[in-house]
Order: sequence, then C-alpha cells, then structure tokens
Amino acid sequence: MMKYLQKLGKSLMLPVAVLPVCGILMGIGYILAPGVMAGAAVAELNGYATSGFLYTLGFFFIKVGGAIIDNMAWLFAIGVGIGMADDNDGAAALSALVAMLLFQNILSSGVVSTLTGAEADPAFGKINNQFIGILAGVIGSTCYNKFKSTKLPDALAFFSGKRAVAIVTTFVSIIACGILFIIWPMLYGLLVKLGESILSLGAIGTGIYTFFNRLLIPVGLHHALNSVFWFDVAGINDLGNFWGNTGVYGQTGMYMTGFFPFMMVGLPAACLAMYHTAKPGKKKMVFGLLASAAFCSFLTGVTEPIEFAFMFLAPGLYVVHALLAGVTAAITVALPVRAGFSFSGGAIDWILSSFTPMAENPWMILPIAVVVGIVYYLVFRIVITKFNLKTPGREDDDDLDETKVTLANNDYTQIATIILEGLGGKENIKSIDNCITRLRLEIKDYTQVNEKKIKSAGVAGVIRPSKTDVQVIVGTQVQFVADEFKKLCK
Repeated sequence: MMKYLQKLGKSLMLPVAVLPVCGILMGIGYILAPGVMAGAAVAELNGYATSGFLYTLGFFFIKVGGAIIDNMAWLFAIGVGIGMADDNDGAAALSALVAMLLFQNILSSGVVSTLTGAEADPAFGKINNQFIGILAGVIGSTCYNKFKSTKLPDALAFFSGKRAVAIVTTFVSIIACGILFIIWPMLYGLLVKLGESILSLGAIGTGIYTFFNRLLIPVGLHHALNSVFWFDVAGINDLGNFWGNTGVYGQTGMYMTGFFPFMMVGLPAACLAMYHTAKPGKKKMVFGLLASAAFCSFLTGVTEPIEFAFMFLAPGLYVVHALLAGVTAAITVALPVRAGFSFSGGAIDWILSSFTPMAENPWMILPIAVVVGIVYYLVFRIVITKFNLKTPGREDDDDLDETKVTLANNDYTQIATIILEGLGGKENIKSIDNCITRLRLEIKDYTQVNEKKIKSAGVAGVIRPSKTDVQVIVGTQVQFVADEFKKLCK
C-alpha cells in the first residue's frame, strides 16, 4: 500500500508543478484589483475600485490563474491517469478523462435532481474536487493497465487493445457513480453535523475545525466543514460578516484567522525542512518546486502545491501538519487575534483585512507566524529524519548528483538501444516509466540483465530494488532516452 501511495504521490508532481505560478498570478491580480475577489457589495463598502486599467489587468491575471486552480480536479485526473499507467501512455489519460466527465455530469446537482425527481443534496454541488479527480485518474490508469492488451473476436477487433480501455472505464465509472451517489451525501452530511457540534467550543473548536479542514483536503470534503463556518449553513457566515462589517467585533473572523500563520510561514518553513533533508544529489531537483510553492503559499495562501507534494509520499507527516495547523489556529484565536480572507490565508489577504473594522490585533499575525515557522521547520526536519520519510528528494536510491550525469553521446536512439540490449531485449520488458533522471523499468527475467553493457551507454549506474525492477540513472536527459526506448519496445 505504501509503495502504491508513493507512486500516486509522484504521479501528482506533474499537475502540482503548474499550480504555484497560477497562484502567484492570482495574487498579483488580487493586489491590482481586490474588488474582483471581494464582490460588488464588499468592494463598495471597503472602497475597492471596480473599473479602470488596473482593475481590468488584475481581473485578467485572476482569471488566468483561476483557469488552472479552479480546475485542479481535472489536472489531477489526467496527471494520475498518466502517472499510474504502466507505460505512461496517453490512452490512460483519455480513460481518466472519461471517468472524470462521467463523475462531473452524472453526479451534478441538475442531473441528480432530474434522476431522483427531488432537489439534489448540497453535497453534489461540491463534487468537483481533488479527490474525485484523483479517483478518476486511478480508475482510468487501473483499467488501462489491466485491459490495454485485451484481444476481442474478429468481429469486434477494432475495439481491441487500448481502444477497449476507455469503454471499460465507462462501465467501471458508472458503478463508481452509483456508489458515490449513496455515500457522498452521507459523508458530506456527517461533516456538516461535526462542524455544527463544535461551534460552542471557542478557540478549541477553531483548532478542531482547522485540523479537520487540513485532514480532509486530500478527499475534497473540507468544503463541507467550510460551508458551516465560513458561510451561512449554521448562521455563522464568518467570511461574509467579516468583509461585510456585519459581525461581532472580537468574534467574527475566528474561523479564518488561524490559517494565516501556517500558510504564510509554517508551510514555507516545512519546504525548507524538506529541502534540507533531501539527499545532496537531489536538492537541485526539489528546490524549484519547493521554492515556488513556498512563495505561492506565503503570498496567496494556495497551499496545495506543498501539501500534495508530500501527503501521499509521507501520509504520516501530513497528519502531523494537520495537527500543527489545528494547534496554531487555536492559540492564534485565543490570544486574541482576528483577521479574514476572501481568497485564502496569504500575505495579500492579511494586509487587506488588517484595515477592515472587524480586524483585531492583525499585526500579531507576524510574530505568531515566525514562531509557527520555527516549530514547523523543527518538527518536519526531526520527523522526516527520525522516521526516514520519503519526502521529495529522499527516494530509496544512492546519493549521486544525477543532474550532472554525462551520457556517452547525444544519439539518444543509440543510447536507448544499448540499454535495451543490456536489459535482455524488448521481450524482457514489462513496463517503462521515468522520473526526472531515471528510467524505471519492470522486467520479466532478472538473469538477462547485463549491467556492464548498460553502463557502456554512459549512464551513471544501474539500481535493482527487486528481481523485477531496474532503474537506470540517465540524468536530466532521461525523457529523450525514454522516448526512444519506448519506440524500440513497440
């Protein structure tokens, strides 16, 4: 199971990599045009511009970034579909897309209402989430891996092989829709009731809510809790009352305030810990992702690029993060501090909310965030090293700086040919995959592997984690070698 989760985590790196720049674009747009995110009524109340050049430019940036972030579920579906497929074939992504289309349409509020003849449960209004995207990717890739070599009778031969995958995925997804139709509203309803049950617990309740908010992000059910505290499901409407200046000073904002310290500094500090604990030869590779994700979290409060970078690779560490977030929120609210956001708990919203009537001691967010950052860094670094968690840059391999590998020549076809020969030929290859620097192969007969022959291609080394797994360290040009390798194996 852990190996499967780690593969799932790695498959998410492709779609996650695009999120930081989108979050930053939205942040810049929000700086230029805060009225876009705030809405007409709040913009008028706080004096935000709703027209003009800067407003138009900000609106454009927000929509560019939002086009990606608001459709994160679709990115995850396609990314997981490709990443979990045995040979990263596009047919798996197509199958994942089929599953996602079925989920989004069959389980939409309008379709559910028509099918049942009654008003759809509010849960179906939140079906477009990361969990559904990941589920679609898993279904698509699983169907691909199992049915990509299906042979049908001559009369149906056109639908054999990879063409059969999307068809099978359709039927599997219909069954999954039936299951979700029953369990999704139940889960959603239980979480709404959980949220309502902790309303009277004050700062402790805020901590409990924040803990579950983070813990539920992988499955997308945090929206159920958010609806209780941020909106008007249970009469709190924390977000609307804060920006509309219709709440109670010293109380309104308590379900948003605690997010600022760990989003602005806590998670970026966790990135620093993951960078420092990465293997020496891996640090350059993880720096780009972690640095951009950390800046995105600080500026805008978009934390998914960080959280999805380790939640499946090291799920225990993600639980630690959820606990730290809950404790942070409880302490921040108890001090007391009050701030709010209309987008997320980043620096931009913190600055904007500091000038609103409902803000209480917003300046205290900064010293609290510094302390939280230190705690996050120390806890992450200790936990990662003590339990040898496989966070980015800590895979089970050697410490070679794989970014500096120099191949024998630039003829990728020749290099791929030598590697294939050293692996016993295409008949000995079961599946082909690659990461940033390595060919990751599954073979049939380990006795046919000739490491000396493989190394003659100029590769840095050969790693054999098991009798059926072989990793060839190619370097940053691995994608070109992998492409030629796949051609030779067809």
